[in-house]
Amino acid sequence: MKLSRAAFHWLQAQVDKLADVSLSEEELRFLSAACTYLNEQYLQFLSNFRLQPSKQTKITFNPNQDTGQDNDLGDVVVHTQGLWVDTILYEIPLLALISEAYFKFCDHDWTYAGQVEKARRKGAQLLENGCIFSEFGSRRRRDYHTQDLVLQGLRQAQDDAAPNGWKGKLSGTSNVHFAMKHGLLPIGTVAHEWFMGVASITNDYENANEIALRYWVATFGEGVLGIALTDTYGTPTFLKAFKKTIPAFTSAAPGPAATLASATAGSTMPTTSNLSKTKPPIHAPSEGETAGKKTYAQVFTGVRQDSGDPLNFIKLMRDFYDEQGIKDKKTIVFSDSLNIELCLKYKAAAEAQGFQPTFGVGTFLTNDFIKDSSGKKSIPLNIVIKIASAVGRPAVKISDNIGKNTGDKATVAEVKQRLGYEEKDWAGGDERTRWGKDDEQAPEAATWDA
Repeated sequence: MKLSRAAFHWLQAQVDKLADVSLSEEELRFLSAACTYLNEQYLQFLSNFRLQPSKQTKITFNPNQDTGQDNDLGDVVVHTQGLWVDTILYEIPLLALISEAYFKFCDHDWTYAGQVEKARRKGAQLLENGCIFSEFGSRRRRDYHTQDLVLQGLRQAQDDAAPNGWKGKLSGTSNVHFAMKHGLLPIGTVAHEWFMGVASITNDYENANEIALRYWVATFGEGVLGIALTDTYGTPTFLKAFKKTIPAFTSAAPGPAATLASATAGSTMPTTSNLSKTKPPIHAPSEGETAGKKTYAQVFTGVRQDSGDPLNFIKLMRDFYDEQGIKDKKTIVFSDSLNIELCLKYKAAAEAQGFQPTFGVGTFLTNDFIKDSSGKKSIPLNIVIKIASAVGRPAVKISDNIGKNTGDKATVAEVKQRLGYEEKDWAGGDERTRWGKDDEQAPEAATWDA
């Protein structure tokens, strides 16, 4: 799925405009009210933050056959570089703009017709079947307008839920802008990049999961933003860290005052920042006695499944919690290439094992189109951005599905050996055709072509 030279030029122009994006007063008030886990210092940082694409990004176009024409097709290479605190914020806009560029210039055999009603019907099916779900479709949406239409439809479905007695719930959207616009809760989970960056900076892959969890809990507190992502280096490796006891932390506020991480959410101190007695860089060990009572698995609300076989994951987590003697009802968030059929399938399986399932549904909602000329499916781009290196070392991801592994091949092989990683093969994990094939008939073409 190549981009044209015209798409490349448009993309470059949009990326240049990211330098003009800033937080408005209205947005700041919304974040302060809706995202109470963001402290005043961080909100102040966001208020003054500006991306600098001219310094931090490089986009190149490599045509297959260079005729100099706008319709030349080729590969677009996007590279960002800079401080992690800056560059991490490029992922969402870059992916959304790349997808929009493709469907604006390369595949424009589609219209917006029926998008609101399609989203409303999908939402109604999920709600009627008792699914708790959120909209996760920003990164691979067709464009901004599509996502806006989809959220209109989902809101209509939610409005229909109460009078019809549907037990499901639209819990929110991962797009904070649309959360504010449509009166929804901004909702999401920790990204693979957090674990990847920690591992690359420390070069301690054996303990990277635990280090990342330790900083997370110390920053936000126990039970706050409490969905753990398990598959950055394979779920079995993650679970070795997940069952460890949480060390004793305090905030990094000046002076002798300190609170345990478990109390940070209710602390009256002005900030909760780093680990007590931990010096930069991040790989410096924490000192002191452990809290000695709770494990990460106990305090986290649940886990997110994002690669590999979801049914095997459910069984793996059931066995893990049982072995740990954890009786609390935990949540599993499913977020890997979902549609209605898969949501219902995983819901039944998770509930049968005593879990509360929830779903982050993305591309199926915000990039579900048919070609006007043929009625066949208009295939979304299956694109991601991952951290490539930090402090000069490659950053890699080794998921529960080989198709989602990313990064320097030699480092991937080394880390697999260091961790004793066992390769998993899942029939549903072919990333090349995850969203369909070009000649595939759209299953709902007759229903949605309105």
